[in-house]
Amino acid sequence: MHAYTESGSGGGQVGRKPTIDREELARRVAEGMSVQELAAHFGVSESGVLQAKRAAGLAKPMLDHSAALPWKLAREHAQSGPATNLRNLSAAAQGKPPAAERLNTALRWAQRLVDAGLDVRYDAAGGFTEVPAAPQGSHVASVLAAARKALDTR
Repeated sequence: MHAYTESGSGGGQVGRKPTIDREELARRVAEGMSVQELAAHFGVSESGVLQAKRAAGLAKPMLDHSAALPWKLAREHAQSGPATNLRNLSAAAQGKPPAAERLNTALRWAQRLVDAGLDVRYDAAGGFTEVPAAPQGSHVASVLAAARKALDTR
C-alpha cells in the first residue's frame, strides 16, 4: 500500500498531512466519484487528487490537438470559435468526441467552410481568418475528414 501526501494542513488534525490511499482511490474512482468528491473525502485539494490519480495510473491520457491546432495560439484566441471547433473535431478524431451539441457545431462550421472552398489562417496578432482553401487542400477539410472517419467507425 502506498500513500501520497500533500503539503498543507487538512483533515482537521494539526501536524498530520492528509494521505490518499492508492487502493481506496482506485476503488472510489471506479465507483464514479468526481475529483471534487474525492478531494472532500480525502481532505486534500482537487490538485492533490489529480496528482495522486496520475501517480496511480488512474488519470485519463490527455488528447493531443497539435495536428488540428498547429499554431502557437495567443491566449486571447485559445477559446475562440475556430480554436474550439478544431479542438472538438480533433477530440472526435481521437475517439473522444465532445458533447453532441458541441460536436454538431464543429461539424457544421467545418462543413460550411469546406463547401464554400474556404480554410482558416491564424496569426497571433489578428487571430483566425477565413481564407480561400489552397489548391492542394484545406487544413479544416483534413481535420473534418479525420473526425468523420473516427465517428463512422464507432
